[in-house]
Amino acid sequence: MSKTETPHDKLWQLIKDMKFGMFTHRHADGQLHAHPLTTQNRSLDEKGILYFFVSRATELGQRVQADGNVCMTYGDPSKDTWVSISGTASVSEDRALKERLYNPLVKAWFPGGLEDPNLELLEVKIDHAEYWDIKESKMTQLLKMATAAVTGTPPKLGDHQEIRMG
Repeated sequence: MSKTETPHDKLWQLIKDMKFGMFTHRHADGQLHAHPLTTQNRSLDEKGILYFFVSRATELGQRVQADGNVCMTYGDPSKDTWVSISGTASVSEDRALKERLYNPLVKAWFPGGLEDPNLELLEVKIDHAEYWDIKESKMTQLLKMATAAVTGTPPKLGDHQEIRMG
């Protein structure tokens, strides 16, 4: 992270092009369940909230109202970038926010548009994020891992940071 880049900026730079992530929540039976969701944000502001449209016909809205502790994970294998975000999810009824975030791709899932009775907006207030951003080539990574195997010293690969939000 550069000296002028905030943790919010760095986090957004890592996930902005990874539109799909896995949203993990606690199911009613206590087990963890994960669902692929599309991030609707166009940026990440100081509040550190991620937005997702989901269907009322699914359990997601109900589950986050019962237990809002969630984890959102993103990965880009081609760039060797991985992000894990922990936060608190809730359902938003903010009509203006829904209007601002709604886009033509959302219509594929919600043909009734903003009036679709199944359209529900989840927001995840980020509490903690952790990322791994590997810049070394695959060859360099392999060389570092081989060296580590011989020396017994774990390899240092890329940038790994934890970010506390709020």
